[in-house]
Amino acid sequence: MNNKKARGLNGAVFLVFVVFLFAALWFTNQFDQREKEITWKNFQQLIQDDKIESVEVNQNKSVPTGRVEITLKGDDDSDKIRYLYVSDVNEIQDYLKEQNVEYTMPDIPQDSWAATTFLPVILTLGGVFLLFGLMNRQGGGANSKAMNFGKSRARLSTDRDKKVTFAQVAGLEEEKEELEEIVDFLKSPKKYIQVGARIPKGVLLVGPPGTGKTLLAKAVAGEAGVPFFTISGSDFVEMFVGVGASRVRDLFEEAKKNAPCIIFIDEIDAVARRRGTGMGGGHDEREQTLNQLLVEMDGFGVNEGIIVMAATNRVDILDPAILRPGRFDRKVMVGRPDIKGREEILKVHAKGKPLSEEINLQQIAQTTAGFTGADLENLLNEAAILAAKDNRVFLKQDDIKKAFVKVGIGAEKKSRVISEKEKRITAFHEAGHAILFHVLPDVGPVYSVSIIPTGSAGGYTMPLPEKDEMFNTKGKMLQDITVSLGGRVAEEEVFDDITTGASQDIKQATGLAKSMVTKFGMSEAVGLINYDDDNNEVFIGRDLAHTARGYGEGVATVIDQEVKRIIDECYDRARHIIRKYDDVLHTCADLLLEKEKISREEFEALFPEDVSED
Repeated sequence: MNNKKARGLNGAVFLVFVVFLFAALWFTNQFDQREKEITWKNFQQLIQDDKIESVEVNQNKSVPTGRVEITLKGDDDSDKIRYLYVSDVNEIQDYLKEQNVEYTMPDIPQDSWAATTFLPVILTLGGVFLLFGLMNRQGGGANSKAMNFGKSRARLSTDRDKKVTFAQVAGLEEEKEELEEIVDFLKSPKKYIQVGARIPKGVLLVGPPGTGKTLLAKAVAGEAGVPFFTISGSDFVEMFVGVGASRVRDLFEEAKKNAPCIIFIDEIDAVARRRGTGMGGGHDEREQTLNQLLVEMDGFGVNEGIIVMAATNRVDILDPAILRPGRFDRKVMVGRPDIKGREEILKVHAKGKPLSEEINLQQIAQTTAGFTGADLENLLNEAAILAAKDNRVFLKQDDIKKAFVKVGIGAEKKSRVISEKEKRITAFHEAGHAILFHVLPDVGPVYSVSIIPTGSAGGYTMPLPEKDEMFNTKGKMLQDITVSLGGRVAEEEVFDDITTGASQDIKQATGLAKSMVTKFGMSEAVGLINYDDDNNEVFIGRDLAHTARGYGEGVATVIDQEVKRIIDECYDRARHIIRKYDDVLHTCADLLLEKEKISREEFEALFPEDVSED
C-alpha cells in the first residue's frame, strides 16, 4: 500500500514538473518576442540606414492584420530578427514597394488535422483523467467517502500504535481479571477448546461516564496483540437508508480476514437502542442497522475468532435481543472506584507531576468519594495548571485544594461586584448549611465555606464525605433534605424575610423526598409500592403511548401529602438546630464577611466541644 502511494506521489510530482517546464518555455518565448518588437519609426529608420537584409510579411487569419519579420544585416545570428506588428498588411506592402525593399509573403497558415482535432481531444482526455485521479486521491482511494458510503469506518490498531496495558489501568482489579480471560484465550485458545469451553462472543462494559470503559478496551487490545477494530456507534447511523447495515457487514467481513481479532464499539447505545420505540416504525434506519448487528454477532453466519466488545452508560435502553447469551455473553460492571482504587488511580496520574512532600495521595483519595477516574485525572491536571500559572515546577497541597473546589463547585468569580446586603444574606445562608452539615452525624463534615460567587450561585458550602457508602439510608436522606433547607431557615430566622437563593436547594429537597415516597418505599402512608413515573422512557414513541400515569388521583393526593410532610418535618428540624446554635450562626457569618472563605479547621473551632442535635 505504501509503495502504491509512493509511486502515485512520484507520478504527480513528475506531472507537475512537466507542466511547469512547458509553461516556463512558453513564457520565455513570449518574453523573448516582446524584447525584439520594434516600432514603426524604428522600422522606417532601419530602411533609411539600409540595415535590413530581408523582410517577410506574415498574414494572420484575421486579415488584414499581420506581423513583419525583419532580418538585419551584419548582426549575430542570435540577434538578427526583429518583429513589427501591423494592422494592415496591404499598407505595409505598398510602403515596401515605394522604398524598393524586397519582401516575401507566404500564404496564410492553415491548421493541420492534428492541431485542430487530435490535440484538443488528447488534452481534454488528459485533463479529465487528471481530475479524476486527484478526486480519487483526495477521497482516500478505495475508501472514498463520496463513492463508498457503505464501507466501514472502523480503525484498525496496529503494532506501531501506542499501546495501553493492564498495568496502566488502576483501580479496576476485578474488571481486569474478567478481561484477562479473553486475552488469555486469544493468546492460547487450545487449552480452552480441549475442555469444551466456549469463549464469550461479546463483552459489554457498563458503567457511569469516566470510569474507564474505553481504557479497559484499549488495554485488552494492547495485551492481546491481535488486530483491534475500533468504531463508534454513531458511525453506523447515516441519513441514507441501508448505509448502517452495509457498514456492519463490511466491518465483520474485514474482521473475518484478520481473525482472531477484537471489534470494539464505543457508545453502542447510539445504534442498539430498543426497537419499536421510534417514529419510523420497522423501517427505521437505526433498526435495520441493529438487525444486521444481531445477525452478525449470532446468526446463521459463522464468525469464529471474532470477539465484540462494547461500552455504554445506558444499558437500560439497549434492545433485549443484543443482551442475550450468544451475543453479549458477559457484562462487566465498571463502577466508581473505592478509596483503594482512587489511591491507585491518583498514583498513575501523578506520574510526571512533581509533588511536594506535604501532598498525601491517600488523604486525597479519602476526600474524593464518588470521583471517577476521569474526575481524578482532571483534579490533578487542574492542580498542575495552577502550579504552572504560579511559575512553580512542583504541586503543593494548596493547588489540590483550589482544584478540588474548581472541579466540584466551579471557578470562583472574585471580580463580581456584590452589595453588602447580598453578602450578608449569602453569609447567613451558607452558615445555615454549614451548621447542619456539622451537627447532623451522617452528612458532614464541612470541607470549606465560601461567599465568593461561583457560576450562578452566590456562595457554596462543600461537605467532605470521608467514607464510601454503597447504600443510602432513610435517616441519611432525611438529613440531606434538612441540610438543603438550612439556608432558607437561616435567612428567615435572621432577616425575617426570604430570597430566591434557595430555589435549587428546594428543588433538590423535593426531588429527594419524592423519591423516598414513590421509589424507595420509605413512607408508611404509601407503603412498599413503586409509583415512580421515571422509567427512563426517553423515546418519543413511548412517551406518546404512556401519557397517563399508573395510579389514580387518590394515590397522587397521598403522595403529595407525604412529600409535603417530609419537607415540613425536615424544615422544623433544621429550624430547631439553627436556633440552638444561633451564636455559632452569627459568629460564622461575621467570619465569612471578614475572610470570604473559611476552612474546616476555622469552622469547627466555632463550636463548643459537646455538639449534638438535641
